[in-house]
Amino acid sequence: MASIDRHVTRDVIALDSMTPCREAARLMADRKVGSVAVREGGRIIGLVTERDLVGRVLARGDSGSMPIGEAMRTDLPSISAKASEGECANCMRDHFTRHLLVEDGGKVVGIVSMRDVIQLMLDEKQFLIEQLQVYIDGR
Repeated sequence: MASIDRHVTRDVIALDSMTPCREAARLMADRKVGSVAVREGGRIIGLVTERDLVGRVLARGDSGSMPIGEAMRTDLPSISAKASEGECANCMRDHFTRHLLVEDGGKVVGIVSMRDVIQLMLDEKQFLIEQLQVYIDGR
């Protein structure tokens, strides 16, 4: 199994933990992304996702003025860039999340999404299909 390393988004979009959720939502829409990293003291401390904004902000009647640091999940797991797509999928399933922070040496180096993991799985399946076709055709 291949590692997720090449599918990690390393250009992490981050906002200060005191940024209003409304601004984070606007940024996600503009950049067409499903999450924004939350930064505190120059360090990434978590992620706020579209799902967080709906479930923790809008569903509770907030106008979007709540700071993203209050809306983010505090129990979001992280994973190594050397992890396999299966390990990522299992971690996402076990923690009910669609995004993971990717760490290297205790420092956040990127984000991987469920879409990234699925793409890696599909790429591997396609490679296997092509190899089997070559074997069957005797090329």
